[in-house]
Amino acid sequence: MNEPTPDRTPHTASPTEGETPRAGAPWRTVRAVLSDLRAVDGALYAAVAATPTPTLDRTLRRLSHTADHSKISLSVAAALALLGGRARTAAVVGVGAVAVASASANLLGKRLVRRARPDREAARVTVDRHVPMPTSASFPSGHTASAVAFATAVGVVLPPAAFPLGILASAVGYSRVHTGVHYPGDVAAGAVLGMASAAAALAVARATGPGARLAARA
Repeated sequence: MNEPTPDRTPHTASPTEGETPRAGAPWRTVRAVLSDLRAVDGALYAAVAATPTPTLDRTLRRLSHTADHSKISLSVAAALALLGGRARTAAVVGVGAVAVASASANLLGKRLVRRARPDREAARVTVDRHVPMPTSASFPSGHTASAVAFATAVGVVLPPAAFPLGILASAVGYSRVHTGVHYPGDVAAGAVLGMASAAAALAVARATGPGARLAARA
């Protein structure tokens, strides 16, 4: 009777026996980084909420409310339009940038990301800061996107207006965190979107329209 011939085929470890497959490692790294960023975002929001600023509270609340529907930017645009020339061109390009930013933030960004608004009560944001909590998604900040878009576009065409409008746009963005309706990350994303919207509006202005030559020189 013959003895069974031993199997001399080299043994290959199964996926469960050897090293864990690393195919999903990059995605896990991305998820871990995003988790850390959310933690930092929440910590910054909580720090702002916990810092008492009674002198600033009502001022920033009014600023945040006044910036609804880009009322500040549109008012500035109307004043610039009355001046004519380069100021009028800046107003037109600025309004165009606001339109692009608003559409991008509200029709694309918020619908794609769908981030929930901060829990203002849990963070104990003082009532003196409160503005109505929007029902739309939190990411990105539409107020910031529109304000930055207007400031950037107008500032390129009309450089003397760049600094004051930039300060105003920064204040609008911060006011959204201060009043508790946005995380800092929402505002940062809104600022990036605003700059991109301004670039798009300026590109169109350089190529078309009665103010193309003025915009091209900016």
